[in-house]
Amino acid sequence: MKKTTVLIIFLMIISLAFFYQCKCKEPAQENEGVSVLPKALIAKVSAALSEKCGPEHKERIEKGVRQVARLWKKNDGSDSDFEKFCTKNLIVSEEERELVFNKFSFYFEALWGHFNRITLDLKSVLDLDAGPVHNIDRLFGSYGVDAHLEDDFYANKIAFVSALNFPFYSLEEKKKSGPDWSRKEWAYARMGDVFPSRMPAEIKQNYNEVSTATDIYIADYNIFMGHVLNEKGEKIFPADMKLLVHWNLRDELKANYGVDGGLEKQEIIYEVMQHIVSQEIPRQVINNSELEWDPFDNKVYKEGKEIEFQPEKETRYEHLLNNFLAIKAMDRYNPPGMETFIKAAFDGGMEISQPEVEARFAEFASSPVLKQVAELIKKRLNRDLKPFDIWYDGFKARSGINEEELNRRTRAKYPTAAALEKDLPNILLKLGFPGEKAAFLASKITVDPARGSGHAWGANMKAEKAHLRTRVPAGGMNYKGYNIAIHEFGHNVEQTISLHDVDYYMMQGVPNTAFTEALAFLFQARDLELLGMEETDPNKDYLYSLDTVWSAYEIMGISLVDMAVWKWMYDNPETTPGQLKEAVIKISKDVWNKYFAPVYGMEDQPILGIYSHMIAYPLYLSAYAYGELIKFQVKQFIAGKDFAKEVERMFSAGKLIPQLWMKNAVGEEISIEPLLQAAEEALKHIK
Repeated sequence: MKKTTVLIIFLMIISLAFFYQCKCKEPAQENEGVSVLPKALIAKVSAALSEKCGPEHKERIEKGVRQVARLWKKNDGSDSDFEKFCTKNLIVSEEERELVFNKFSFYFEALWGHFNRITLDLKSVLDLDAGPVHNIDRLFGSYGVDAHLEDDFYANKIAFVSALNFPFYSLEEKKKSGPDWSRKEWAYARMGDVFPSRMPAEIKQNYNEVSTATDIYIADYNIFMGHVLNEKGEKIFPADMKLLVHWNLRDELKANYGVDGGLEKQEIIYEVMQHIVSQEIPRQVINNSELEWDPFDNKVYKEGKEIEFQPEKETRYEHLLNNFLAIKAMDRYNPPGMETFIKAAFDGGMEISQPEVEARFAEFASSPVLKQVAELIKKRLNRDLKPFDIWYDGFKARSGINEEELNRRTRAKYPTAAALEKDLPNILLKLGFPGEKAAFLASKITVDPARGSGHAWGANMKAEKAHLRTRVPAGGMNYKGYNIAIHEFGHNVEQTISLHDVDYYMMQGVPNTAFTEALAFLFQARDLELLGMEETDPNKDYLYSLDTVWSAYEIMGISLVDMAVWKWMYDNPETTPGQLKEAVIKISKDVWNKYFAPVYGMEDQPILGIYSHMIAYPLYLSAYAYGELIKFQVKQFIAGKDFAKEVERMFSAGKLIPQLWMKNAVGEEISIEPLLQAAEEALKHIK
C-alpha cells in the first residue's frame, strides 16, 4: 500500500486530507466556509481590479478575490485591509505570475520535502521493525510537524497571495476546462489545490494522534498461527508463523491453494477472520505466542489447560469510530461543494465522484461473467465455493509452486533489507529499464524492514529518497514479504518518476492512488519472473485476465462495504462502537447477499468486513479496485511495446485528473468493459 498517499497528495489538498482531522467536535468557528466580508465589498474589489487590469483577467480576478474573501477571518484585518491586500498583491503580468509560481514551487518543495523527512524519522520506530514501542515513541510519532504551517501561512499572508493569484478549481471546472489547458495552466490549477480551505492547527494535530493510535493498533495486530489449533486440537501451521491482520492472513490463505492439507488451513484462517470481524477473538491471543487458541470452539489454553479469556469486544470498531469523529470534525472547513468527507475523499482526493464509483463497482459485481468464472474455479477446485474463495489464487503461475520452495529462494536471495536494496538496479534492468535509468531510479529508493505489512513512502523532494518497507524476518525475506516488496517497489518507481520527470513540481504525483496501485500491481504480477522463474504457460494471458477479474470482484465488494459503512456513520453520528460493529457486520452481509451470494450459493457471510484499511485508512479501498481496472487497461495497451519506456511516458504526465490522464496514457477512459470482455474471451480457452 502506498503509505505516502496521505502525506503527499493530500498534503497538497490540505483540507481534503483525512489525516488532518481532530478527535472530537469543535465549537462553532467564524468563517467556516462563509465569508465574514460584505458581499458588496467583494463585488466592489473584483470590479475595480477587473476594470484596472482589463477584461481578459476578469474571470481569474473574480475567482481569486472570492476565494480570498472566503478564507479571510476578522483577525486577518478590516474590510479596508482586505481591499488593500487584493489591490497590492494581485499579479497581472504573466511574466511575474510565472516567476512567483516558480518561487512558490521551490519553497513548497523545500517545506514539504523536509517536513516529509522529519515525519518519516519521527515515525521510524512505529513503522520499522526496530524493537518494542515505548510511549515516548508514540508521542513523537503522533506529532504533526507541519500542523501549524497552514496557520502560519495565513498569518503572514502567503496563503492569501497564493489563493488570489492561483485560485482553486472544482472537479467540474477541471473536467470542463482541463482538456484545453496547457501544462502550465494545469500546474497553476494544482497550485490552487493547496489552499482551498482553512483548518486550525489543533485539528490537524489532534487527528495525527488519532491516526497514529490506529496505525499502531493495526501494525501490532498479529496472530501466531503456530499456536492456533484445528478442530482436533492439533497445531498444523509452522511453529514460528506470525501473520498480520488482514494482509498476511489473506496471503497465507492464498498460498494454500493446491497444497496438501491446504483446505484445512484455509478453513482455520477463515474462522480466525470471522472472530476478528465479530470481535469475539480472545484479546489475550492477539500478538501473543504464549497461548494456544481453538477458533472453532473459541477456547484458549495455556500449557494444555483451558483458561478464561476476555473477547476483544469492540476495540476494532472503537478505532473506526474515532477516525470518523475526527474526520467529521473537519467537514465545516471543506471547500464549497464538499460538505462531507465522503465528497472530499472522492471529488477532492480521488477526483471521481462517489456515486460514479459505487455505480461502476455495482455494475461490475453484477456481471454474469463472474458466475462463469466461479463455475470454472469450482471445477478446478473440485468442490463448491467457500466464502474465502474470494481470494482464489489458482490462476497465477505460482499457484503450482510449493511456497516453501519460493521461501527458500527469497530467503537465500534476500537475507536482509540491504540485500534487496542492492538488487534494485538488477530488478529494473530485468523490467527493461536502460542501465542509466535503472541506476538513477534505484539510487532514489532505499529499503527498510517494516513492522507492519509494508508500504511505500515517497520523497516529496528531489534531494531525498523514497522508502520501500516490507517485513524481513530473522531468517531472511519469505515469499510473502518479497511479493509485497515488489508491489511497493512499483509504488516507489512511480513516486520517483512522477517527482523527477514531471515538468512542474506542482504536477508531481498521479491523479489519485489508484494509478500508483496500478503500477504496483503490474510490478507484483512479474515477481516470479524477477526471481528467474519465467512463466511459459501459453495460456498465461488468459489466466491473467481471469485472475484480474476475480481480484477486482473481491476488492470492489469490499469497497462497496467501505463506502456503505461511511454513509451509515454519517447517518448515525451518535453511534457507539458496539452499534457500529453490528452495522459493519450487517452491511458486510448485505453486500455479500446482493453481489456474492448469487455466485457462491450461500448467504450472510461477514468476510467482506475483514480489511484493515477500513479501520486505519478511511475510504482508501476504492483506489485498489480502480487500480485493477487501470492496471488491466495499461497492460493491454503496452502489450508488445517497451514496458519501461511506456511506464516513463505515462507516469511523467503527473497529476492530471483521472480520465484525462488515462486518455493520454492509453487512448480511452477508465472502464470495466475491457476487463469483462477479456474474461469472457479467456473462458473460451481455459477449461
